[in-house]
Amino acid sequence: MSYRIFAIPRLYRGITGVAVASTGFGLYYTYMRSVVQADSGAPKPAFGSGPAFLSLELESTEAINHNTKRLRFKLPSPDNVSGLTLTSALLTFSWPKGHTLPVLRPYTPINSLDEQGAIELLVKKYPNGKQSTHIHSLQPGDSLRFITRLPGYKWLPNKHPEITLIAGGAGITPVYQLIQGILQNPEDRTKITLVFGVNTDADLLLKKELSEYEARFPGRFKAVYTVSQPVTGSPFRQGYVTKELLSEVAPPSSDSKVFVCGPPPMENTLVGSKRKPGVLEELGYRKDQIHKF
Repeated sequence: MSYRIFAIPRLYRGITGVAVASTGFGLYYTYMRSVVQADSGAPKPAFGSGPAFLSLELESTEAINHNTKRLRFKLPSPDNVSGLTLTSALLTFSWPKGHTLPVLRPYTPINSLDEQGAIELLVKKYPNGKQSTHIHSLQPGDSLRFITRLPGYKWLPNKHPEITLIAGGAGITPVYQLIQGILQNPEDRTKITLVFGVNTDADLLLKKELSEYEARFPGRFKAVYTVSQPVTGSPFRQGYVTKELLSEVAPPSSDSKVFVCGPPPMENTLVGSKRKPGVLEELGYRKDQIHKF
């Protein structure tokens, strides 16, 4: 969750390396004290409501395709959980060699939020991506700093009878986190339609996991894939996430909700702006029914 897709809150945009260094120790001490004082009978959250400044060791890394890796980081204790809620991300920090200023980028963990001992990131490397390039260079045993959690849309089970999730490329990570959280909650009966648009067949990240959910939850979860440059003989439809496609697979209803996460051109086309309505409004979705991660 690499991600340009999450906008970094203004609070973090102004952080400099000096400010981070000067406050980091005190925040880390505060965090560790809270961990020690936490109830030992329940899994301890690694990330609470405030800054944490944790340096987490990379346990393993796996190449998913030509530009994407799955990385598993150890939490401070084997009985820690992340402490994140659905649609939350983690703000990462690094100071890549040769750069004057540190780099901060948000990523969304893709493993179950109640899993103990580790978090997993799915990171796409961009040609000029400072943080994604740095993260891809990490080897097991290296560490990455995580500053704090970034809460997103506050999900309430069964608030909407059905939702549509529209993802483009690496924007699948917050979308997948929400899918996973809904379907793993036996109390949540929300129906989900995923529309996932990518450049090539190899860019269909988490395809195996999504197919498994379709098989386990027929009638509740449906995934629709569209590939702009499919390989010869591809089983997927060719094209982009268009008005025509959405009108076919995800027509709006009065109490539905649609979530969007993808590259800026895709988001702008679908969501629009104050001056110009996007495709979703043209289809009949109200502004309050549309959420952009």
